[in-house]
Amino acid sequence: MSLMIYNTLTGKKEEFKPVAPGKAGMYVCGVTVYDLCHLGHARGALVFDVVRRYLQYKGFQVTYVRNFTDVDDKIINRAKEEGCDHETIANRYIDAYKKDFEQLGVMPADIEPKATEHIPEMIGMVKSLIEKGFAYEREGDVFFSVRRFAPYGRLSGREADQMMAGARVDIDERKEDPLDFALWKGSKPGEPRWETPWGQGRPGWHIECSAMSQKYLGGTFDIHGGGKDLIFPHHENEIAQSEAATGKPFVRYWMHNGFVSINKEKMSKSLKNFFTIRDVLLEYPAEAVRHFLISTHYRSPIDFTPERIVDSQKAIERVYTAFQNIDLLGSPGDGEIKLSHEWAGRINYLKTQFEASMDDDFNTAASLGHIFEFIKEINISLKDNTKSPQTICDLHTAKKTVQELGHVLSLFQGYEQKIKTDHLADSLMDILIDLRQISRQNKDWAMADRIRDRLSDLNISLEDRHDGKTIWKIKK
Repeated sequence: MSLMIYNTLTGKKEEFKPVAPGKAGMYVCGVTVYDLCHLGHARGALVFDVVRRYLQYKGFQVTYVRNFTDVDDKIINRAKEEGCDHETIANRYIDAYKKDFEQLGVMPADIEPKATEHIPEMIGMVKSLIEKGFAYEREGDVFFSVRRFAPYGRLSGREADQMMAGARVDIDERKEDPLDFALWKGSKPGEPRWETPWGQGRPGWHIECSAMSQKYLGGTFDIHGGGKDLIFPHHENEIAQSEAATGKPFVRYWMHNGFVSINKEKMSKSLKNFFTIRDVLLEYPAEAVRHFLISTHYRSPIDFTPERIVDSQKAIERVYTAFQNIDLLGSPGDGEIKLSHEWAGRINYLKTQFEASMDDDFNTAASLGHIFEFIKEINISLKDNTKSPQTICDLHTAKKTVQELGHVLSLFQGYEQKIKTDHLADSLMDILIDLRQISRQNKDWAMADRIRDRLSDLNISLEDRHDGKTIWKIKK
């Protein structure tokens, strides 16, 4: 089956045919770095991380570009509040972004450009648009003339009257038309600035992505992604200024992910109803958060609740428990036993179903469903309690297959680390239990009770058995 992608531009699924056979160029709008990222940002990053991973799985040579907007009103305002320069704010939150997303299993992009490092490209594009009659300068600002680009509105499907209603909210008398948008902004006191033919200033938001994407991926490239909130005006404006400048189609496939919501409302900083990635990761394992965020099709909204994260955590644990039970069967040997016909068929069926779901517009929800059905088959085989060399070979191969497909989703990769962590936890608990036993032998009841109480505060219960041994459990 061919890979089908839902293209926002056409409103339908289309077969993926890249500009260059065997290669795929992706540009995804990154974050404006003025604060910590929240779960809404995480979903977008995870969605396109999976897209990139699956394209690689399919054999494409992927060039993935994801930018940082490091000059913007929000960054400038935060810098003024804190009494520092905009670079300090931007660099602080770029570092925070990288740490948070590394924990979530998001691979770095191949190229992660900063807007401030591409000012010459932006100035060059603005100059070209002025020369071609698509832009005009007014008092140090440069505006794009929307009416001169006839296809404007085709991505968002908005009529001129709809756009005019929004444009009139903030009227700038210098514009020839309320719909026109800023390509370049004249400098104000205390703001970062760069020299241009029309005076000192800084870039508008939209021109940044056009300049950076075209520098690294060319005038026409394959996939441009972002959240649904970027369709208008950001991506609509990118199309207009890019195609006006080059005379070429800008992007073949536009992809947009749905929102993360809280009580059916979009999670956002403006509504103050967001959870930062950092705060969520203090409460839940990163793999459970990732599972939750890709457990729904990327174009659909997903409502955040603690219960859903816990369900995801339990789902991951089911997989790791199956892995652990397979390992308890023993080593698969050095390859002298071949995979049975029965399990070869099951594994082939899983791969076929997994790929069919992913080929259908990256349907991670369905793909996960196939993996968990396969885990059920593994568990049925484990219950047979057979430790024959054939069973051991079959189930170890099944485990490896789940890990390989999980790599596409960046799931089920933490098993070895979990085993090490569990071993460390067991060792530390043995030490505490021994210390408590020594305290009891010395009749230091206060210390023995203190150890029990402190562990109870950590949700750990101790059970003193009749045979003199003490076991520990995580309280439910």
